[in-house]
Amino acid sequence: MDIEDRLSIATRNIEEVVTLDELRSLLESGDKLTAYVGYEPSGEIHLGHMMTVNKLMDLQEIGFEITVLLADVHAYLNEKGDFDEIKKVAEYNRAAFIALGLDESKARFVLGSEYQLEQDYMLDVLKMARITTINRARRSMDEVSRRKEDPMVSQMVYPLMQALDIAHLGVKVAVGGMDQRKIHMLARENLPKLGYDVPVCMHTPILVGLDGEKMSSSKGNYISVRDDEQTVVRKLKKAYCPERQVKDNPVMDIMRYHVFPRFERVVIERDEKFGGDLEYENFNELAEDYSKGEIHPLDVKINAARYLNMILDGARKKLKEMGW
Repeated sequence: MDIEDRLSIATRNIEEVVTLDELRSLLESGDKLTAYVGYEPSGEIHLGHMMTVNKLMDLQEIGFEITVLLADVHAYLNEKGDFDEIKKVAEYNRAAFIALGLDESKARFVLGSEYQLEQDYMLDVLKMARITTINRARRSMDEVSRRKEDPMVSQMVYPLMQALDIAHLGVKVAVGGMDQRKIHMLARENLPKLGYDVPVCMHTPILVGLDGEKMSSSKGNYISVRDDEQTVVRKLKKAYCPERQVKDNPVMDIMRYHVFPRFERVVIERDEKFGGDLEYENFNELAEDYSKGEIHPLDVKINAARYLNMILDGARKKLKEMGW
C-alpha cells in the first residue's frame, strides 16, 4: 500500500487533520506509528463512540499501534461516580470496543490511574497549569462543564491532563471528535513548552442524535451497541429524517459513517411498486438520489436499520460471550 492509499484510509470520514502535511510526513518517516483516543467511562457505548472506533480500525489497517485510554481519573474529576463504579464501566467499554472490531493484538488498553497519579505526571500537570490561563482552560472544558456558572477546579484540571496524556502515553497522533479540538490545540501549543513533541490531531464529525438534536445519554436519542435488533429498527423508524435533506440528517449520517465504510456495496431494498432495489458503491451516489427525492425517507430508515443490525449483530454476540 503506497503513501496516498494509506493517507486516504487515514483521512476518510475525518472532519479535520491538524495538520495533513504532518500526517503525511509521519507516514513517510518510517517511524513507529502510534495513535490514541481517550474515553471517559460513563454509560453506554453508542454510535458516537463508534465514529472514533472506526477511525482507530482504519489506522490499524495502515500500520498504527493503538492506545485506548479508559480515563477513570478524568471520569472521577468530572463527577461520574466513585472509582469502583467507574472501573466497572471501563471494563464494559473495553469489551465493547473489541466487540466492535478493534484488533486487540494491535491495541493496548490503559486506565488513567495506572500512570496519572505518578510523580512525573503530576509535576507536569502543575507545569501545564503554570503556563495556561484560566480563560484558556475554561474554553477547553467540555460543553456541560463550560456552561456551569461555578465549575469545580477539577473540571479545569481535566483538559490540562488530557493534553498531557498524549505525551505520557508516547503517541504521535491524537484522535477524537470535533468536540476535542480545543483540548488538542492546547496540547499543540503547550506540550512543546514542556519539552514534548507536537502531536498530529485527527477529528471525527459529531453525530446528531436520532431526534436531530445533540446526542445525549439523558435524552436516549442514540443507538447503543447493546440495543437489540427490534430496538434498532424501532428507533430508526422514529428518527428525524427530513425528505431530500442530507446534511444534519442522523439516518443519512449512519449510512455515511457506519454503513458505507463496512460494505463494498449497499443495496436499498424497495418494493417493486416503488421502483425496486437500488444499489450504490459509495455514499455520494446515495446522497445525490436522496437529495433529488428519488428515495423515500422510510426506505433509508429501514435499510439503515438492516445494515446497522448486521454490524451490531457480531458485536452483540461477542459481548454476550464476554459476559456483557
